[in-house]
Amino acid sequence: MIKRKEEITITTENNGEGKTKLYLSNLRDFDKAPEKLRMYAKASLLPNEEVEFHVHEGDCEFYYIISGKALYDDNGTKLQVEAGDVTFTPSGSGHGIKNISSEPLEFMALIVKD
Repeated sequence: MIKRKEEITITTENNGEGKTKLYLSNLRDFDKAPEKLRMYAKASLLPNEEVEFHVHEGDCEFYYIISGKALYDDNGTKLQVEAGDVTFTPSGSGHGIKNISSEPLEFMALIVKD
């Protein structure tokens, strides 16, 4: 099975001021995708925008940083991440990420149910 780039659904999230902060390309949208795969997406976060801290319950999430630099919140510990870095948030833990560069931050996001 293959999806061409023209067939990939892209959703946006706003920053509360009516401006787009996040572009999310849904790469999971296949009829036979496993139920445990909750999300597989390429994310693009605009400069100075963030995915707010949130806790995962019943699933875990990985981020793979493709380009840019970000401040990653790992349960209250803030660390800088950049291209090539991978983060992991297990069930029961929380995380957030903020773009600290002048270019869009691009990363892969993978959420797997327990």
